[in-house]
Amino acid sequence: MSAKFACIAAHRREYAVVLMCRVLEVSPAGFYAALQRGPSAHAVRDEQLRVQIRTAHKASRRHYGAPRVHHELTVVQGGRVAKKRVARLMRSEGLRGRRPRRFVPTTDSAHGDPIAPNTLARQFDVATIPGCDRIWASDITYVPTREGWLYLAVILDLASRRVVGWALRATLERELVLAALGMALMHRQPDRGVLHHSDRGSQYASAEYRALLTAHGAEASMSRRGNCWDNAVTESFFATFKVELVHESDWATRDEARRDIFEFIEVWYNRQRRHSSLGYATPVEYEEKLAKKARHVRRSA
Repeated sequence: MSAKFACIAAHRREYAVVLMCRVLEVSPAGFYAALQRGPSAHAVRDEQLRVQIRTAHKASRRHYGAPRVHHELTVVQGGRVAKKRVARLMRSEGLRGRRPRRFVPTTDSAHGDPIAPNTLARQFDVATIPGCDRIWASDITYVPTREGWLYLAVILDLASRRVVGWALRATLERELVLAALGMALMHRQPDRGVLHHSDRGSQYASAEYRALLTAHGAEASMSRRGNCWDNAVTESFFATFKVELVHESDWATRDEARRDIFEFIEVWYNRQRRHSSLGYATPVEYEEKLAKKARHVRRSA
């Protein structure tokens, strides 16, 4: 059935068929003939796809846009459908991905502690990073609750975009970032030589933080003053975190927020959420691919 006939069928209880046919410049006989023929194969397939699209969008917590939904239907589920068709059907269903709000810088770099050079120099492309635990990036954000602010520090592995260390505290002190770094070092146990990038905040420039990096053979790198783009990967993570969790939540207590943030990072973001920069793999899946590739290279050597 054509789009015009489908429109008439959808509104035939509200308006006269003859009137709608005149407005849409089709014949009533043609409309009734189309009703007898039933839906076309294309229309039937569209209805099947609508169900799959709604399911994939709901499974993504209603966060995925057309590119990720298309990847879910084709690569993950093995179906065949054009990306434009997925986008068209999502529009018709009123489904869309969530968009981040404008970034607001919050770093206070007015201190007298040493500043490391910007060694990372925006080398963010996962294809240029030789493996996991070679480059880490860290940052802090603010989370509102009705009980007061909660502060989140994270460390991301830039090779896989995985959150490898994170910490939550009710105050914005250096112990927050030390706890996140300690978690990353304990769980990942990286070789010496990790490049650790951050902004120029006093927490990262503190003697305690620099000492912990030095003790594990890590090299510090810092963004230029007032330049959030020098740490764009963590800013992107926080934008996703705010859109997909914080802006949808109204936590009465910090403990409620802690539970949801744990689930967001360790279950959703690291293990389920598909990342466009990783070819729509999850961080854990991508790390498994890197490990498999590394084993193959060692066997071939």
